[in-house]
Amino acid sequence: MMPIEEIISRVKSYQPSVDADLLRRAYDFSLKAHSGQKRKSGEPYIVHPVSVAEIITELRLDAASVCAGLLHDVVEDTLATIEDIRKQFGEEIADLVDGVTKLSKINFTSKEDRQAENFRKMVVAMARDIRVLLIKLCDRIDNMRTLQYMSPPAQERIARETVEIYAPLAHRLGMQGFKSELEDLSFRYLEPEPWRELGAAVAKTRKEREKYISDVCRTLSSRLAEQGFAAEVTGRAKHLYSVWRKMKSNDCGLDQIHDLIAFRVLVESVSDCYAALGVIHSKWTPVPGRFKDYIALPKPNMYQSLHTTVIGPGRERIEIQIRTHEMHRVAERGIAAHWKYKERQSGGVEEQDQKRFGWLRQLVEWQNDLKDPAEFLEGVKIDLFQEEVYVFTPKGDVRVFPRGATPIDFAFAIHSKVGEHITGARVNGKLEPLRYKMRNGDVIEVVTTPNQHPSKDWLEFAVTTRARAKIRNYLRLEQREKSLRMGRELVERELQKASVSLNKLLRNENELRKLCEAMKVMSADEMFIGVGYGKIDPKEIVAIVAPTASDTGASDQLREGQIEKLVRKVTKRDEGGIRLGGIEDVLVRYARCCNPLPGDDILGFITRGRGVTIHRRGCPKAFDTDPERRVEISWDSKARINRAVQLRVVTANQPGILADVGQTFSAQGINLSEANCRAGDNGRAINLFTFFCSDMNQLKNVTKALQKVRGVVEVERV
Repeated sequence: MMPIEEIISRVKSYQPSVDADLLRRAYDFSLKAHSGQKRKSGEPYIVHPVSVAEIITELRLDAASVCAGLLHDVVEDTLATIEDIRKQFGEEIADLVDGVTKLSKINFTSKEDRQAENFRKMVVAMARDIRVLLIKLCDRIDNMRTLQYMSPPAQERIARETVEIYAPLAHRLGMQGFKSELEDLSFRYLEPEPWRELGAAVAKTRKEREKYISDVCRTLSSRLAEQGFAAEVTGRAKHLYSVWRKMKSNDCGLDQIHDLIAFRVLVESVSDCYAALGVIHSKWTPVPGRFKDYIALPKPNMYQSLHTTVIGPGRERIEIQIRTHEMHRVAERGIAAHWKYKERQSGGVEEQDQKRFGWLRQLVEWQNDLKDPAEFLEGVKIDLFQEEVYVFTPKGDVRVFPRGATPIDFAFAIHSKVGEHITGARVNGKLEPLRYKMRNGDVIEVVTTPNQHPSKDWLEFAVTTRARAKIRNYLRLEQREKSLRMGRELVERELQKASVSLNKLLRNENELRKLCEAMKVMSADEMFIGVGYGKIDPKEIVAIVAPTASDTGASDQLREGQIEKLVRKVTKRDEGGIRLGGIEDVLVRYARCCNPLPGDDILGFITRGRGVTIHRRGCPKAFDTDPERRVEISWDSKARINRAVQLRVVTANQPGILADVGQTFSAQGINLSEANCRAGDNGRAINLFTFFCSDMNQLKNVTKALQKVRGVVEVERV
């Protein structure tokens, strides 16, 4: 365990004005709070917070972060409270400890809302102050280094949340060293057999590999020195997890992975990077398609470097990364490399660097849009933890999206209104559909029309959380409006039966307030929406407004006037039930399972956002519906509709029978839209006829007429 004086010395090396007494007090507080506690390894618990503080100093974070590292477990594991921390160490350190404490309670492998909600809280905390996440990553690194002392189930759980959440977060922060170590440590516990086998296979060739690395480094250094470059060349084997992942994705063995070794060339300037690339390509043949310029087009996490793969000595493929010393510092430490201690600036990150981490602000925006925490967590994994694809606007601006993103994601990234009206996109000048998956280098131009609106289908190929959240919000608002209209219509109909005027009720503030209180809603609109969604029975409303459900039960203030009755009669708003000819704003749909016709005995079922679904009363699916959302409905006497109906006609398999049946339909004034005829082995033929029918009388007439045709055995409605 590193002594506290050594930690203080480290902090002083990059923050000379540090309050050493503050660090000592934090150490003493943690030592006293954890007194008597042991880690699973048997060591005193204080070893862990001191190790975390040590890792924090390696990132060169400020004294407040180091104090928070020393104190990060006291609130969760001891009797100390956040208020105790706040009183003794101030607001800043207390907020950091509070943020990290919340993180430690998250179980990312679970889809439960409570656990996902904790992740939402973490997002808010780390967007407010990035140090929260940096401290948590240091904590996770130390926990993973000592994971061997945990039980196997705990090892797997912690390793899985590390590789699924913390390693990708380290990647997005540009901390490649942390990312690689977290992945390799997780790999050991999640895939113990492959980890052991791969480690042994790599170890077998270590001597040969080290000699190869030494030879290539010497050749590269001398070649660059000849051209006048002050270059530092190093080589290393790629970390085990990345090798294993490549073996899995390519479905091959270790002997088929050619670029196991990566070399790094550090030079003085950006121009030297490109010049050194030319020297390397003149020495060894480059592999086509394996050059990437992350200097001109940096990754979202600030990573910059030139990557090329060449055929090196012994015909081996080797990857070479070329960057400046400053780029290397950023590549290894990411956001921490841009750390500037500023007393008045929360988070201590330069403003220009904060802009590069706009994804944190996006997370906060998404967590406001997405009310379902599990949906939010799923979206975060998609948006933050997948490989990126780089595309361009027509003006040449670069936009970065998760791999698999479509023009819909592009449109919503520009503006919500652009996304809502997109009909397609011109990709590199060629018109492509919304399902098109964008590729690196594509130039995307969005095509919109005012009449286009989001549909549920869009969710199948929208990838980013922003686009999916905006589409869902639009669909929810649309459903809300439909439910509001339908709910109002159903309430108005029930009130009419009790001779109560809905308009008068809405104008009477006292009565309306009493009704809303009784129904436990905030407004009349909320009540109507509840009815539209099937959560509120309109009869409950009538029972409150007119308890006897008769004319005598309604007060004179609310009773429907003569003029209202006359208007309702003229506009066909009578008590005949739902008008299938179409009352304004009433949303009605007919169940396909039973195809009800005017004259059928029917039952209504309120479906969320889709209006009243009408079933025939004997339909088996009608009985499967929620009894609380069933409503009694009847056909309007003036209803005239054409509905598709299917008759199953069993006939003798004899010549001319189909002509006779067809003639019978024609005589009834019916035009067949579809016929499916199949002869059986028993001398019978089964015929399915589809046609449009206006009501039950017409259906009964054609059924009777068919039954009279010679050779017809059975007529049945399907």
